[in-house]
Amino acid sequence: MVLQNTTSRGTSRLDAFFSVPAAAILMAIVCNVLWGSAFPFIKMGYRLFAIDGSDTASILCFAGVRFMMGALLVYLGGAALRRGPLPMPRGAVLAQCCGLGLWQTTAQYAFYYSAVAALTGAMGGILNSTQSFMGVILAHFLYGKADRMTVRKALGCALGFGGVLVATLGNHGGGSASGVAYMLIASAIFALAGPWNKAVTAKADAFSVSCLNLGVGGAALLLIGIAMGGSLHPQSAGAVPVLAFLAFISGAGYVLWALLMKNNPVSRIAVFGLVIPIMNVLLSALLNGEPLFEWQYLAALVLVCVGIYLVNKPKKAVCHD
Repeated sequence: MVLQNTTSRGTSRLDAFFSVPAAAILMAIVCNVLWGSAFPFIKMGYRLFAIDGSDTASILCFAGVRFMMGALLVYLGGAALRRGPLPMPRGAVLAQCCGLGLWQTTAQYAFYYSAVAALTGAMGGILNSTQSFMGVILAHFLYGKADRMTVRKALGCALGFGGVLVATLGNHGGGSASGVAYMLIASAIFALAGPWNKAVTAKADAFSVSCLNLGVGGAALLLIGIAMGGSLHPQSAGAVPVLAFLAFISGAGYVLWALLMKNNPVSRIAVFGLVIPIMNVLLSALLNGEPLFEWQYLAALVLVCVGIYLVNKPKKAVCHD
């Protein structure tokens, strides 16, 4: 009974923290900075494990191992914070968590990882940013007045996407048509998973949901990859640390995202996905030796920040005399 009360208080404190607008904004930025660093590191992982872009089976194995490691990190972190085992859901809620994992992790990342192999970092960042706008639009239709689209939000999204485009002027990269299609499909799946994630975390512990999401989804990716004949063969000492870093990104990112989705309007959080393509462009420039301090990057950051401000600007209080 004492453990249950302690657990309840710990969960309440987390929910209270993530409900504070300033904290939610900060954590959303941190979350998307982590996810924005994934694209170039996944490409690095392909090189370190000698995975060819056409080897879909090994790509799925790579993704599956990453997310299963991420699930373990989520469990260990959650158990440490709670000072006890994570409370795993049962029955219908457990089935919903597993379904979410098959959708948000297995389906999304099967397309995403295939897209990474077929696109440059800049082009992938542009296409991946569409998930932010999809999330805001979807929230308008799902939640109505509680999370409706306004002129201000629309303008903020437009400025943010304009910033993403400016960041890639003269350095937009390229890729195959299939890679473009895969990234757009992955973005749509991510946007559709937002409300589902929000609903499930209202019924179960956010750490447990994230652990099942990553674990079930990652296991499915790994099994599919092995069944297709895939395998992993590290080629250097840096291969495993890169995979471990990617696992940390997925574990920390999913927990932060689940807590943000649970305690905030979807549109307030979804728009911060605009940070992802900026990180993709900056890290791709650093890793590939491309020019970094160009006017495009500075202008893009200004536009994205203005867009984020407009979307999250609080409504003016109406006084009734």
